[in-house]
Amino acid sequence: MPLRIQNWLSVDDIANLVGLCEWEVVKMGHRFLVPKYVPVVSTVANRVVAKLPLVGRFGLMAYLVARPRTVSPSTSTATCSVIVPCRNERDTIEPAVLGIPDMGAHTEIIFVDGASTDGTRAKIEEMIQKYGANRDIQLVLQDTPRGKGDAVRLGFEAATGDILFILDADLTVDPGDLPKFYRAIVEGKGELAIGSRLVYPMERRAMRFLNLVGNKFFSALFTWILEQRITDTLCGTKVLRRDDYLKIKANRRFFGEFDPFGDFDLLFGAAKLNLKIVEIPVRYRERVYGTTKISRWRHGVLLLRMSWLAIRKLKLA
Repeated sequence: MPLRIQNWLSVDDIANLVGLCEWEVVKMGHRFLVPKYVPVVSTVANRVVAKLPLVGRFGLMAYLVARPRTVSPSTSTATCSVIVPCRNERDTIEPAVLGIPDMGAHTEIIFVDGASTDGTRAKIEEMIQKYGANRDIQLVLQDTPRGKGDAVRLGFEAATGDILFILDADLTVDPGDLPKFYRAIVEGKGELAIGSRLVYPMERRAMRFLNLVGNKFFSALFTWILEQRITDTLCGTKVLRRDDYLKIKANRRFFGEFDPFGDFDLLFGAAKLNLKIVEIPVRYRERVYGTTKISRWRHGVLLLRMSWLAIRKLKLA
């Protein structure tokens, strides 16, 4: 039988060749359902329908985004800044100071207090006096509570480290897991490392059932929107290099100042810049002090609004 001319490669073939050339795939997919212009029909089909789950696999154009595979530098040269946003978390402040390990060449701990009323600020100042000789501990004041997102950005502005960490002050994620995030970043596994609480069995009352259902829903939605696998969008532990954060910050106007949590600003910004997102399994524990700042229904509606914003900006633009 005569051999037909081979003039195309599948996306999987290209991904394999990319891997052989010391590159790695960030995301890939298909686009473009209707190649001939038909008023309204082709516009809707190519801009909306082609980006829907399953349907998009029939697209005529395949695309692949890849990046050079990073050569792992020494893990001891980078400096680290751990940002701990807190509001009324007095009893977890000292365990946080004792639990955050030293990483890289230097580790600083930056507490951002959102006008606490339970003595959290005084407790942080006590920790600075008690452990300041051995630990670099700082306090940044958020005089008017404006949400975790604002606190994270204040902490990032005050940070001096090469690698920036976010650790929730409720310590439902063990600070001892932070070196796993550190290694993922310095070894070039990705540009944004996020925690996933849904891998290991979690403590009995760590996450309410409806919260778990909502988390599963938003994880599937964000996997489609960002075109990278996301299993836990709501875990507060996130880590990235300062240089990549500055790129996200410079590009923030694309989405606007929309995120009161600080998590989605990083996720959307990373996706827009084609940064690779990697997930780190963490164990999720029950809160031992204080009350959650999350309102299940009000913040659920807000998450839907932010998801629609991301769909408009990333999928329909």
